[in-house]
Amino acid sequence: MPMLPTISGPTDEDGLVQRLLARDERAMRQVDERYGPNLLAVIRRVVGEETQAQDILQEGLLKIWLSIASYDAGRGRLFTWMVRICCNQAIDSLRSPRNRFHRGTQSLDVAEVRLAPAAPTFQPEHIGVRELTRHLQHRQREVMNLLYFGGYTQVEVAEVLDIPLATVKTRVRAARLALAYFAR
Repeated sequence: MPMLPTISGPTDEDGLVQRLLARDERAMRQVDERYGPNLLAVIRRVVGEETQAQDILQEGLLKIWLSIASYDAGRGRLFTWMVRICCNQAIDSLRSPRNRFHRGTQSLDVAEVRLAPAAPTFQPEHIGVRELTRHLQHRQREVMNLLYFGGYTQVEVAEVLDIPLATVKTRVRAARLALAYFAR
């Protein structure tokens, strides 16, 4: 578990915040040096991958720099506020469709090693799933495209289409039944 940064006195943190509010770039470097390793450790625990954690840390530090005016010392310590920003950044990154795509891909070297000795496996692309969705009603096709080809969750589809979650689930169920019928 990462150790919390030590601060020599209450005015040290207040002074750092004041310098950040004054747009002192040296204060931001001090934040990075003092808090960066601990923030990185927290982010790494959320995302589980070093390179991605470092990228998220940089995004988090930028967000801290841009939103320091929203920090309220009366609601908690500066470090706690920064951890919350970085954790939210990490969670947003994990939920993004781009991250879902990259998690599903792998380097060609790894793919070759894994595919060479294995027997042929089921590939949905081979049965023309995208072509089968053309037989669906427009509303069902819209939901299925977002879910299966867009990488969205059912909750995200409901938000994007501005419809209730129950409606999304009903359309998915109806689409699956229709696809099963068309795939025969």
